[in-house]
Amino acid sequence: MTTPSPTADTGAELLPIATPARTRAALRTLIRPDRGLALTGLGILVAATAVGLLVQPLLGRIVDIVADGRPAGDLTLPVVLLVAVAVVQGLTTTLGLTRIARLGETVLARLRERFVERALNLPADRLERAGAGDLTARVTGDVARVAEAVRSALPEMARSVLAILLTLGALALLDVRFLLAALLAVPVQLLTARWYVRRALTLYADQRVANGAQQQQLLETIGGAVTVRGHRLEEQHTERSAGRSRKAVDLTMRSVNLVLGFYGRLHIAEYIGLAAVLIAGFWLVRDGAVSIGTATAAALYFHSLFGPVNAALVLLDDAQSAAAGLARLVGVTDLAEQPEPRAGKAAPVSVPQQRTVSSEAAVTVHEVSHAYGSGRPVLHEVSLTLKAGEHVALVGTSGAGKSTLARIVAGVQQPTTGTVTAPASTGEASVVLVTQEVHVFTGSLAEDLRLARPDATDADLRTALSTVHALDWAEALPDGLATVVGESGHRLDPARAQQLALARLVLADPALAVLDEATAEAGSAGARVLERSAEAALAGRTALVVAHRLTQAVAADRVVVLEAGRVVESGPHDELRDADGPYAALWRAWSGSRATTAPHP
Repeated sequence: MTTPSPTADTGAELLPIATPARTRAALRTLIRPDRGLALTGLGILVAATAVGLLVQPLLGRIVDIVADGRPAGDLTLPVVLLVAVAVVQGLTTTLGLTRIARLGETVLARLRERFVERALNLPADRLERAGAGDLTARVTGDVARVAEAVRSALPEMARSVLAILLTLGALALLDVRFLLAALLAVPVQLLTARWYVRRALTLYADQRVANGAQQQQLLETIGGAVTVRGHRLEEQHTERSAGRSRKAVDLTMRSVNLVLGFYGRLHIAEYIGLAAVLIAGFWLVRDGAVSIGTATAAALYFHSLFGPVNAALVLLDDAQSAAAGLARLVGVTDLAEQPEPRAGKAAPVSVPQQRTVSSEAAVTVHEVSHAYGSGRPVLHEVSLTLKAGEHVALVGTSGAGKSTLARIVAGVQQPTTGTVTAPASTGEASVVLVTQEVHVFTGSLAEDLRLARPDATDADLRTALSTVHALDWAEALPDGLATVVGESGHRLDPARAQQLALARLVLADPALAVLDEATAEAGSAGARVLERSAEAALAGRTALVVAHRLTQAVAADRVVVLEAGRVVESGPHDELRDADGPYAALWRAWSGSRATTAPHP
């Protein structure tokens, strides 16, 4: 279960945050596969802590020997035992902490994998409403905070809690009155913990939201730097960035003051407890109930509690911060973990969208509507059928809903209402979407291509590149297919990056290919080259092409015209061009523009 999505001062609808109960349940699920490792680690730490508790009685024994004036030789045995205790405790503590650390790293790796897997499956419109800053803050700051807690706080917390419980038991064995005196510090410590926890969770959650808003503003300002300068908006964007930074700093300072107050209250508890144990020891020794050595051991036991008690309470800071980060991560995993409706069964009324599969390579879109949030409808009851092997060009003015429909057909985005029947998968990808925003992953060109088909041979890679007319330049690279590309290697221009994406499409060999303005980044010079590459990549398969250039519509079997989210025309290019409708107007505007900008002979 997640809480409703909070809204940052950016106006974005942030991704949800899991409730404390849901976060605890998710944590148990993450730990469950390694229960054996957890129990073994805790068992070894119990043994290490129990051995360490022998130090105080041995020191008390030494005090009694000295106080009674016994020979120096009587000190040999307790001193040797102290050395043995130190060695055994050191070895067992190291082994136990190693196992707890391994448990933490394993759980952390599992959490990261699940988060990345679910984040990649989030609907595109949901990410757009949240903004990149919110997801970026979760995948960086929140993961880092949880990782820090797992690596340092978890082992220390386990050791501290065990030390507290066993030390209190040892105090009771010496004399129950020592335990009662020590417990006078507990009410102050509990009130301190309660005071802190009630304030910390909300404060740290607000801090995460503020950090996400700050990152979102920085991303928008830096990403749109050219536009900002062009419209002379530097001052406004600087002030927005400064304002969100000030809010983040203010929340950070509030957390610092909270921690300082936390420490001050803990020091008061320590004073009360130690004074009570010393007074109890004085009275018990005076009455002959215990020896000086026993009273010394009791005082040392309580003094040894300073470390673990303070550590456990101070680690509440890390625990609360990590809990806030974990809740934000679990909120994302829960958001993406939606059950898929089964093929052939009607979707429930509460989930109107439905995606089924077809045994034939055909697509049927039935009365699909979609809206980006309340009051932002993009598609209105669109119905569309693609026959097996048919190439359909989707055209329309900017904002007509072409890209939204393409993403819905590709399965990347769920419609608000309506159904989509897609091709059945035969082992390879059933649908592949190629957009104008192509990413070249860092690594060799061959590795980049094998993302689409890991078992592809070098011959397969060359065939795919040759299909999209990219083999010549690929083999001309410094190391051929072994050339490292991407940000850390050889940079590919937009046209070549798009050819690489089309080659991956060929390797994936889907039944349906969806191209969303996949040739738009080429510019006029490379447009024809990319169009030829796209035609070759789509040969023999069903295709839906969002046409950036109407030459793609000319080559298509059928043209579908979208206007304000509705299908207004559908038919072959020649028929629509001569019908003097919306497509004819688009064709005249496009062809007239090309005639105007064409170079003179």
